[in-house]
Amino acid sequence: MSQAVHYVSVALGGALGASFRYAINLGLASSLEKLPAATLLVNVLGSFMAGFLTTWFLHRSFGNISLQLFLTVGFLGAFTTFSAFSVETMRLFEAGHLGSALANVLLNLLACLLAVFIGAAAARLV
Repeated sequence: MSQAVHYVSVALGGALGASFRYAINLGLASSLEKLPAATLLVNVLGSFMAGFLTTWFLHRSFGNISLQLFLTVGFLGAFTTFSAFSVETMRLFEAGHLGSALANVLLNLLACLLAVFIGAAAARLV
């Protein structure tokens, strides 16, 4: 398959992933007085999916590279968001919500790492 097809796969997956993230953000809109729940949710869900898909593809010798790129690089790359997490943490810190800023960092880090491991374990069971 040509590189052009791979680029299109990533672009389409990215558009879909970003749209899903935006919809979740709208559905869980929260003020910065609280923990940014939408970003935490997409990062944890995306981490689980990344662990699952990358492990599943690796152990299944799945040959459709375009689909792999669509799902992992495109969809999950745009669905999860380190930049939003970083900005939200900075805003919490600047607003004087030090405890919330620290909780946001710890929850994102620990929950995402746990989710990626659980996703990988789930893929091995399927």
